[in-house]
Amino acid sequence: MNTEKTNIRGFTMSALFKRKALASFLLAGSIALSGCANTGSGMLGNSAPVDPRLTQGTEAQFFSKSGYQACAVGAGAGILACAVSGSSNKALCAIAAGIAACGVAMGANYYVDQRRSEYANTTVRLQHMSDEVQADTDKVVARTNTIQQVISEDQQRIAAIKKDITSKKVDAAKAKLQVAEVDNNISQMRKELGNMRDKVTQYTKAADLERTQSKPAEIQQVDQKILKMNEKVAALQKEVDGLYNQRSAITLG
Repeated sequence: MNTEKTNIRGFTMSALFKRKALASFLLAGSIALSGCANTGSGMLGNSAPVDPRLTQGTEAQFFSKSGYQACAVGAGAGILACAVSGSSNKALCAIAAGIAACGVAMGANYYVDQRRSEYANTTVRLQHMSDEVQADTDKVVARTNTIQQVISEDQQRIAAIKKDITSKKVDAAKAKLQVAEVDNNISQMRKELGNMRDKVTQYTKAADLERTQSKPAEIQQVDQKILKMNEKVAALQKEVDGLYNQRSAITLG
């Protein structure tokens, strides 16, 4: 027999504990991280700058943080509003605020649980999920366009350095700074790619959680959108790996 107690909303005590723990984490994180959200790229390990197109603007912020970091900062206002509101369940209010701001970045289980509470109709719920996957895929495409510009310029710098090395006209100090800048750009790109892949993973898990409750045609639409997103991320990964391979061919004394 299941010994867990269930409240009137149908949640077990352990589920509520997890929700409250996550809400507390998000509240604390929103306060801690909001103070360092605009600190720039000085943590990447050297004094060479990162291309500002990779670190500045709304587009740059979307994939530059991990799921929990993005939620803590992005959902901060909503979570703080819950904390000072007259809501009878501030933990659930904070979870809803996090989902609204960050979607699947909150994690597949929380995402599906919240969406089920909002959309009891499975068809409507899966259509909403499909639209969210498409919206994130559009963001990946937009981010890819920006990153491709940076990659193209970095490739030109690498080619120029190789040419100078071959002709023995290389300015070592200048070349080292340029290579360090390329290294930091690659580090930032890979960080974003990791967060993109995590979103694909969480959407895949969410789709699997819905699979037993949905019609094949309904979940197939979601699967196809997730596959498309994954293909876009994989294509960008290939371009970043190509830049890394070109940079790795350069050795400076």
